[in-house]
Amino acid sequence: MSIDYLKRILTSKVYDVAHETSLDIAPRISARIGNTVLLKREDTQPVFSFKLRGAYNKMAHLTAAELKRGVIAASAGNHAQGVALSAQRLGCRAVIVMPVTTPDVKIDAVRALGAEVVLFGDSFTDAAEHAAELQDRDKLTFVHPFDDPEVIAGQGTVGMEILRQHPGPIDAIFVAIGGGGLISGIAAYVKQLRPEIKIIGVQTEDSDAMIRSVKAGRRLKLTDVGLFSDGTAVKQVGVETFRLVREYVDDFVQVDTDAICAGIKDVFQDTRSVLEPAGALALAGAKRYVALNKWKNKTIVVVTCGANMNFDRLRFVAERADVGEAREALLAITLPEKRGSFMRLCEAVGNRAVTEFNYRISDAETAHVYVGLQIHSEPEIEKLIAHFRKKDFPTLDLTSNEMAKTHLRYMVGGRSALAEHEVLYRFEFPERPGALMKFLGAMNPNWNISLFHYRNQGDDYARVLVGLQVPPVDKKAFKEFLAALGYPYWNETENPAFRLFL
Repeated sequence: MSIDYLKRILTSKVYDVAHETSLDIAPRISARIGNTVLLKREDTQPVFSFKLRGAYNKMAHLTAAELKRGVIAASAGNHAQGVALSAQRLGCRAVIVMPVTTPDVKIDAVRALGAEVVLFGDSFTDAAEHAAELQDRDKLTFVHPFDDPEVIAGQGTVGMEILRQHPGPIDAIFVAIGGGGLISGIAAYVKQLRPEIKIIGVQTEDSDAMIRSVKAGRRLKLTDVGLFSDGTAVKQVGVETFRLVREYVDDFVQVDTDAICAGIKDVFQDTRSVLEPAGALALAGAKRYVALNKWKNKTIVVVTCGANMNFDRLRFVAERADVGEAREALLAITLPEKRGSFMRLCEAVGNRAVTEFNYRISDAETAHVYVGLQIHSEPEIEKLIAHFRKKDFPTLDLTSNEMAKTHLRYMVGGRSALAEHEVLYRFEFPERPGALMKFLGAMNPNWNISLFHYRNQGDDYARVLVGLQVPPVDKKAFKEFLAALGYPYWNETENPAFRLFL
């Protein structure tokens, strides 16, 4: 099978539509982390993603009869555009099934390439099941986004180009993993010709189906996946991609949302290009891996695999990038509620740049202040906390507290004596009409909403913080409500930031 992949990659037909992307040094990132970082710029493809390679290679190998009948795919993102452009070039019919929640900008992009768009269901799973029905009915050929040998071979041409473009030493290639098609193709090629090069997969902490599956020795299916890096939000990896990753991939690293945002900023500063979250995932992983393993003076390749970013999301990225690259510390500082305390706190802050300051009077004895401070490196946070505590200001680190970063900084306002039996939960709602009504309709009318904060920044989903007054006798019913709701959720009731500020 491995010899077959080498041949398939070498004889693939991707260059009828895709082009050989550049391998560029990233000077600022390289200098900052002490290693040579080369960016493989798949974000510059005609559809701003590597997905075009695999989709076209699959379709170019279809028979004339299969092309005449047409192809079908289920996708709300880059794969859809790759299939649509490939069909346009090959002159065949393409049907793309997308969830009804898909933003208009993605639907319009696929239609502009001449494909037929069918909107069905609330999730990718719904769309994929409907695509299977249409495939059988209309005798269409299904173009899988990752679990197909021809698709994998098409993606493998990225690895072929890397070795041709940089014949010198390469210590590692970092690749984002969703379903595993891209890393499978790259690894299958590189490991047969340059086995000394490490292939390192990168996943988000909340969408790590491949890492969990490899550890378990079998394919696992996640119940929920994080949606920020939507291009890699896959609940279950492919059969063939799982096999290839187990055989060829050397190591893995996981990163969080803030690290991805920092990666987007890094690439922008070096190239003036804006990657999508999945596109910056490999760089975020490379930075973390280099730091954890104390690598210096090595040469690493990072595949920047996509740039289909909704413009509105940039607000969130800019807000979180400083935390992700350890440029901002978020702290909860407690001080006596008396004259002169605020001045003493300002003196303790000194000349350090303040990025955020939130306060509302809520107690006669003490005040809790939400403070953002500019820093230069992560170790500074502990030094800051020690400094404030030495000045008799109890301090809590909120820099890694998701609830505090996403919601609290916008709604500091003090606690309410009326909020009896209050529980606090953080949800991700799909961004579609009726999502909130579904939540309210499923909720017991006896549970009063005591707090509500909704944020959406151009994503396919919204972040929601909800306080509910649930009597102890309703604990079982409340658990059943959460299970039946079907939205990802996190219990924040014991979050110390909630206790201090809300």
